[in-house]
Amino acid sequence: FAGQPTTHVDLPTYPFQRERYWPEAADTSAPELSAMSPDEAEFWQAVESEDLDALMGTLDKAEAEPLRAVLPALASWRRNSRDSSTVDGWRYRVGWKPLPKAKSADLSGTWIVLVPEVLRDDATISACGRALAGHGAHVVTLAVSSADAERKALGGLLGEVLRENGTENERKLSRIGGVLSFLAVDEIPDRAHPAVPAGVTATLALVQALDDVEIQALLWCATMGAVQVGAADRTVSVAQAQVWGLGRVVCLERPGNWGGLVDLPADGVDARITDNLCEILAGRTSEASDPGAGDVGGAGEDQIAVRSAGAFGRRLVRAPLNGAPAVRPWRPEGTVLITGGTGALGGHVARWLAGRGAERLVLTSRRGAAAPGATELEAELAGLGAKVTVEACDVANRDQVAALIERLNAEGAPVRAVVHTAGVSAGAALADTESAAFADVLAGKTAGAAHLDELLGGTVDAFVVFSSIAGVWGSARQAGYAAANAALDALALRRRARGWAATSVAWGQWADGGMAAGDTGEQLTRLGLAPMAPGLAITALQQAIEHDETPVVVVDVEWPRFATAFTTLRPSPLIGDLPEVRAALAPEEDAADGTSPSTGADRAETLRQNLLELSGPEQEHLLRELVQERAATVLRLAAPTEVRSDRAFRTLGFDSLTAVELRNQLGEATGLRLPAALVFDYPTPTALVTYLRSKLLPEGDGTGTEGGPGGHDDVDEAAVRGALATVPLDQLRAAGVLDTLLKLADRRGGALTPLPAGDETESIDEMDADSLIQMALGDGES
Repeated sequence: FAGQPTTHVDLPTYPFQRERYWPEAADTSAPELSAMSPDEAEFWQAVESEDLDALMGTLDKAEAEPLRAVLPALASWRRNSRDSSTVDGWRYRVGWKPLPKAKSADLSGTWIVLVPEVLRDDATISACGRALAGHGAHVVTLAVSSADAERKALGGLLGEVLRENGTENERKLSRIGGVLSFLAVDEIPDRAHPAVPAGVTATLALVQALDDVEIQALLWCATMGAVQVGAADRTVSVAQAQVWGLGRVVCLERPGNWGGLVDLPADGVDARITDNLCEILAGRTSEASDPGAGDVGGAGEDQIAVRSAGAFGRRLVRAPLNGAPAVRPWRPEGTVLITGGTGALGGHVARWLAGRGAERLVLTSRRGAAAPGATELEAELAGLGAKVTVEACDVANRDQVAALIERLNAEGAPVRAVVHTAGVSAGAALADTESAAFADVLAGKTAGAAHLDELLGGTVDAFVVFSSIAGVWGSARQAGYAAANAALDALALRRRARGWAATSVAWGQWADGGMAAGDTGEQLTRLGLAPMAPGLAITALQQAIEHDETPVVVVDVEWPRFATAFTTLRPSPLIGDLPEVRAALAPEEDAADGTSPSTGADRAETLRQNLLELSGPEQEHLLRELVQERAATVLRLAAPTEVRSDRAFRTLGFDSLTAVELRNQLGEATGLRLPAALVFDYPTPTALVTYLRSKLLPEGDGTGTEGGPGGHDDVDEAAVRGALATVPLDQLRAAGVLDTLLKLADRRGGALTPLPAGDETESIDEMDADSLIQMALGDGES
């Protein structure tokens, strides 16, 4: 405004208050292939195959002859166009959607707030604690030292809180309003596993300890600057981002007790932000007890960033290029370092780079030239004109990485680009995940990337890391792997904020090898995650580099199948805005208690007739074998006997995805239309067998008489005993068994026989059904 008549106006002394009223536009960017007529299809088939004779058959000879010279170019264009369209359908990115304000921020009950001992006086954490108390919560703060940040010790601290707050029985247990953990904010190296932040291993231990002491309240994990919502978030904490990857796995494996992830600004909070935090906690907590209650962004918001402008929910959105030209056409120059270079993915990348004229390729792996297929790959790449070096180098070892880079510099061949494909994957349920194994998986992926980032800095013109969809939306039994890949995405964002080259591609399943090979790949395919052809995946990789993208997701998803399984036990706003997901999850008539038509009904009748020929114990034995066999198949166990009748499905490793797969298998075997949450409604094989038997042999079908074998009392006794045999009585409601007992009581007319005096210690096997139900309900409850 130099030279212009202007007036200075004081700004208001309070922040601007904004509220959006514009509706959000629907995402209509899903690629659609228009249907071609038979003549068009024949024409383009002839073009793609460069078959001039066939082409002349679709056109007049005079029209076809001029195409002879341009046919190769036209065929290449057609193939590239179709490939680009296919790849566009695989491309997604993570965005953030403004969330509406909650109607209330009122909290109740005891809130356990866990903070690292070294940060107990942190201003942000203290402000949040005061805000919770100001909104009605009774706050119990646990300062966790490095010595206490392990499973058993944390269990002891939590158990002490329960004792102090009088929560020994089920009714008093509800006084725990929630658990808010700031353990993730501790970024110092773990004492036992220096390659992993202490806050990450402590969070894993907390998840396990909460299950050990049977606290059913929702767990929220808070971070500070772990995600990037907009340009104002100038940097990202790679250490804390790992907890976001871990949390997505917790959501899948313990959905009923998971609150979510909430990220606060790295530079501190004010009253607006802490009030917003309380609104989020209050909305999600009320929703847990009343599915229609949540206010913040709709049901199930569990990945939220709170900023001065408000709360934002994490969303997966489509990111097609639609033919946009490259931002910076890139060809490899000088030396390209490929970690995990002798593996399946590294091999595909190496062939692509060699074909694009890379002068020198350095392939690293822990075994180097001794790795299977390394010698053959080296010869193949040399045949493509590249100078190839295969090095034995553990990229998780900083000294080895530094020595390799220093030697290449001394040889006059400095690294000009790096592609980090190395990684380790080891599956285990959260309850069974050992901290050492968890740290090994994390270090195998994150430590190597961190060393390369530190040692190469901004000297490279391409810094590409191979991430995974496990870090985007979680993967059951892959806690360490999901955390590691979330860290890679954060590392790329941090490099980009510094002005350095960085691209992180979160891959779905590759065909012909990779982490998802074998049984894992087959399971992913059944869930709707199709393997991607390596050639097309490489096309997506080249596009990501040349369009200067930082994080991008590339996955081939059959959304109707995947979304149905993924949202079985709780909604997922992360994928909920995708049009295909909205269509797949549209409300449908619930036919969960009926039988499938035609062949399904036939199978049910055949199985029913077989059961009628057996005695009660034999019926249970047959159905138990069926359940154990199908459960072992889904979990890839060596034998059905590994599925113990008295062990909960959740502790066996079932999550929302595998639960749906077991439901489908049992539905196919029995001909019944079964509920998606089958293994969680009936938490053990024994309880599930009882349910299946009741559906196949309902009352009044001639299978028995009232009170006799196979009759009313027999079925009810089995249901009650099966449910109670493995669940502590003071946890019946939390385990979801109490509703079943109430239904049984209702079927018996609602009349319960009072317990005789002195029978409090009577064993379950000596009690009748009325006594068991009376014990479960307790005095004064209905």
